Amino acid sequence: MASELRVGERIRYWRRRNGNRSQAAVAGLCGITEDYLSQIERGRRTPTLEVLVALARELGVPTATLLDDQLPPEQPARCLPSDVTRVLMGCTPPSASAPEPPESLRERVEEAWRTWQTSQQRYTDTSSLLPGLLSDVEHAVRTCRSGTDARARRETLRVAADLYGLLRSYCRRIGRVDLSLLVADRALRAAEDADDPLRIAAAQWNLGHVLLAQDDPDGAEHIAALAAEKLAGAPSNSETDALTGALELVRSTAEARRRDWWAARDRIENHAGPKARRVGEGNVHWTVFGPTNVLLHALSIEMLAGEASEGLRRANRIDITQAPSVERQFTFLLDVARCYDLRREDAAVLVHLLDLEQIAPEDLARSTLARQMVGDLRRRARPTYRRQVEDLADRLGIDRRPVS
Repeated sequence: MASELRVGERIRYWRRRNGNRSQAAVAGLCGITEDYLSQIERGRRTPTLEVLVALARELGVPTATLLDDQLPPEQPARCLPSDVTRVLMGCTPPSASAPEPPESLRERVEEAWRTWQTSQQRYTDTSSLLPGLLSDVEHAVRTCRSGTDARARRETLRVAADLYGLLRSYCRRIGRVDLSLLVADRALRAAEDADDPLRIAAAQWNLGHVLLAQDDPDGAEHIAALAAEKLAGAPSNSETDALTGALELVRSTAEARRRDWWAARDRIENHAGPKARRVGEGNVHWTVFGPTNVLLHALSIEMLAGEASEGLRRANRIDITQAPSVERQFTFLLDVARCYDLRREDAAVLVHLLDLEQIAPEDLARSTLARQMVGDLRRRARPTYRRQVEDLADRLGIDRRPVS
């Protein structure tokens, strides 16, 4: 599968697919030598972020296609449970039974969120909950829209907004960015119909993450800025501060994606950071916003900027046990592993990859970046730890590939 290819092999694939141009032609347009590009494609050199962005632009693909934790678009996407897809597409028969009360539905949605954020087998466990839960929530929404109980209608729509937020995260993580956009839009519509300003902001935060996954940092920053501006007019409290801070993190990530490193750092330091210190650790509307999350974003910015030493210095300030989300813990260890990978400190890379396998084995198996690091580590591992690398690669099902 192309999702298991090294960066160089992906570059070669897209160079041949999109025009089948020579290495000399592409290298010249990107301002590098033909030999340098040849070594990148053979896995003997690692491109800098600047070179990677230039190559992606010239090959006509998003940078994420060459490196990010997403499948190339021509690959079959990992599937949602079929029942979930049918419900989302309106392909299930209407239920004749009375809808479940919103209080009961809320308990089920919150339990699904806890499962998604804390379970080591979160993909498997969440996928077993989603079909029935989504069907029941959609049935309740359809019923309440034609009912006369205004309170039940509003509470049901709030529940729906929260569930669609969960589906956004789930769909994005399994590679279905298309469906992620669909459910993010439904979350926003449900929150607007419920006239709930905080959930509207949370839905826009969700939408910002979908746009980042679609390699649209301008769109992500725009939606986050609009949402933060609307919240500025709401009464200040811990919830509005936390949501505003979470939106600032979306904006900082968008700035980093545009390689505007100093703007991203400034937003972390002077906008998100103060709000995090004011509200403390929390999980308002499942955003996991707090001081630890802000530090994690600061680390990610340094990793994306290729500042491995600064990234590791920041990592030493983070107590990852304060993060209430397995996903955040996984992202932290993956960023640290990548920083060590940039420094070619292979033993440290292996240690962190093994830690990742312990805390979130399904995330590790699905992460393109992690699989790439394991594959690269396998090719250059020293005899003292080669067996551990081989065993990890085998557990992840990563095939051996020739260097050239």
